[in-house]
Amino acid sequence: MNINGKAFRTIWLKSDDEKVIQIIDQRHLPHQFIIEELETVDHMATAIKDMHLRGAGLIGAAAGFGIYLATLEAPKNDSFDQFIFLAAEKLKSTRPTAVNLAWAVNKQLNAIQNGNTIQEKINIAFTMANEIANEDAEHCRRIGEHGLKLIEEISQNKNGGTVNILTHCNAGWLAFVDYGSASSAIYAAHDKGINVHVWVDETRPRNQGSSLTAWEMAQHGVPNTVIADNTGGHLMQHGMVDMVIIGSDRTTYTGDVANKIGTYLKALAANDNNIPFYAALPSSSIDWQMEDGLKEIVIEERNGDEVKYIEGLCDGEIKKVLLTPDSSKAANYGFDVTPARLITGIITERGICEPNKKSILNLFPEKK
Repeated sequence: MNINGKAFRTIWLKSDDEKVIQIIDQRHLPHQFIIEELETVDHMATAIKDMHLRGAGLIGAAAGFGIYLATLEAPKNDSFDQFIFLAAEKLKSTRPTAVNLAWAVNKQLNAIQNGNTIQEKINIAFTMANEIANEDAEHCRRIGEHGLKLIEEISQNKNGGTVNILTHCNAGWLAFVDYGSASSAIYAAHDKGINVHVWVDETRPRNQGSSLTAWEMAQHGVPNTVIADNTGGHLMQHGMVDMVIIGSDRTTYTGDVANKIGTYLKALAANDNNIPFYAALPSSSIDWQMEDGLKEIVIEERNGDEVKYIEGLCDGEIKKVLLTPDSSKAANYGFDVTPARLITGIITERGICEPNKKSILNLFPEKK
């Protein structure tokens, strides 16, 4: 992704010191573009837990690099493996909902076991961290290619008229290593000259839509309009939305999708108005063990202050403002689950499938 004409990923090795991982600190966007340096597994765990970085794919890549950092700081003796195991558990505990986190950590642990010496294990962790990140970017690029076909079809049916797409939360390149999942198809369509316009849900309480998605779209030149979260249903009722594309933090192999809180309500409104509702996600976001998303997916509950307070630019400074009575309690569920029956299709790096076990496993037969 280009930022002011310069190409960036969301996470990368420092060019002159491969023992340092650099990330875009998303807490400061859209008002400040700040690069943070992470040098220990504790730094990485904090960055994931406190949402310096967020998004399913990026969390996975960060976890992969976190294990690499752990190999660098682990004692170079018989305690090495125990240190890595504890680091893995620490990373896994940072955020419970995104399946990519544990997937990447386990991928690293399995790979490291093939090393005979500590230096070999460090080298393997380095290689695997880069492979996880590169794979995430490539899978998102392919998701864009498949999703583009859906947008092209709508554009043709509208005789080249504007295709209005509604998004929820941020499933853009900031949520992955590059390209994004839901946004990848939008960028591909825009780059091909298709008239697209994006309705950007603000996505309370952390406002990943208004602060991150809107910023991304502006950087890429995609026309967009920020809306309050409760506006989507009205737009759909009045024919102002052609399709909905969302991302996913965890999808069951039966097609249930966990995504940012509020996604379920958008799916209900889309279903009531016969508007196609797609989830775009790399296969690393599919949980091949979970069958019933409503019963099995753990929903993260975050600090209630995220609901009670809001941050923004005021008089040139980032300020935090209390919205509620100070004594008010606040519930802050981070995600909800949209059942497969409300989803039109799932866009993956291998193509588009129906949200059911048979169709998903046809795309990924090795998981049968």
